[in-house]
Amino acid sequence: MKFSIIIPTLNEEKSIQSCLLALQPLRNDCELIIVDGDSTDNTRLIAAPLADKVLLSVKGRSKQMNNGAKQATGEILIFLHADTYLPENALALIEEKISLIKQWGRFDIQLSGNLFLLKVIAQMMNWRSRLTGIATGDQVIFVTRQAFEKTGQYPEINLMEDIALCKKLKKISSPICLKDKVISSGRRWEQNGIHLTLLLMWTLRLRYFFGADPKTLAFLYAQGVFTQFKCSDWYKRRCR
Repeated sequence: MKFSIIIPTLNEEKSIQSCLLALQPLRNDCELIIVDGDSTDNTRLIAAPLADKVLLSVKGRSKQMNNGAKQATGEILIFLHADTYLPENALALIEEKISLIKQWGRFDIQLSGNLFLLKVIAQMMNWRSRLTGIATGDQVIFVTRQAFEKTGQYPEINLMEDIALCKKLKKISSPICLKDKVISSGRRWEQNGIHLTLLLMWTLRLRYFFGADPKTLAFLYAQGVFTQFKCSDWYKRRCR
């Protein structure tokens, strides 16, 4: 296969079917690989008839994606979140731009949801990515197998694995920044409040920049926005 789409999952029974159904038209040109972190729901059962491989892995997004890459046969690896959707011509767009000079890249992102600020957040993410050459997993990172293996794959850390991988890939080539948009769920932003989610993400990034342990950052991320900043009920409502 030319392409392998690798999707790490953990208790994604509510979203995995729609994710994989959207990818079915691409299966002539790519393989779909689910790497499940031992879900306790029906994720693997739902995914089985819609994917080429359903693998069981130790939990941890970076470990799951690395395990998927080891089992993939594609020359180009695409790492996709279960709540993110590719544009219809995604494979053609990647094939047109990727080369020996430019060996990796990502898409622009659009966040689903009704709040206007989600559009602003998405645009800020796209601008920041172009400025820094760093992509997030929500922007769907794609990379040649050669470049991925040369970097040593994803660092198996608890959080910020996408940033760590991009820093290593930048030593091989600058990224391809496709303007075509993937659509990623804005649910977390809406549920926890845009202002507070933005504050949390930038706080975690800043801590990571200054050398904080990714295990600690993952714990803080898992605690959620409101626990982290101990906001009053009034401020929670204002931030929604």
